[in-house]
Amino acid sequence: MKLFKNAESRLSLVLWAIALHSFMVGLGLIMQPPVIMKLFGFKSCGEHFFPAQGGVFHIVMAFAYAMAAGNLQKNRALVIFSIGVKAAATVFLLIYFFVIESIWMVLLSGIGDGIMCLLIYVTYIGWINELNRSNDASISPNLITS
Repeated sequence: MKLFKNAESRLSLVLWAIALHSFMVGLGLIMQPPVIMKLFGFKSCGEHFFPAQGGVFHIVMAFAYAMAAGNLQKNRALVIFSIGVKAAATVFLLIYFFVIESIWMVLLSGIGDGIMCLLIYVTYIGWINELNRSNDASISPNLITS
């Protein structure tokens, strides 16, 4: 696809897709439809505050992913932050599944967040490498430059 032949557009696409995913997960956590929650392996939850709070967090993160995707040059720190968020989510979800409660959707979510983390990382490094090839000055993949 010509539309996604450069690294910047690939990274932007990955971030937009993750933003959409996070927004939809957030809506699901806020609404908590009983049929869907049961289908995903969750027990009935009498108190909806904490799952709804998690839903709001997902929506806020969706906006952060969208901000990064919309202007990679200006919001490079959000791209790096996104990698950290997805890595932390992966670790949390996998520990929860293996140590606390073996809910299949928690495991699937942990694997999915790990894949999203790797996708952001790989496309980010590709974008930085592409920038370095097109510029005389070398750009570091992190925000700390010497």
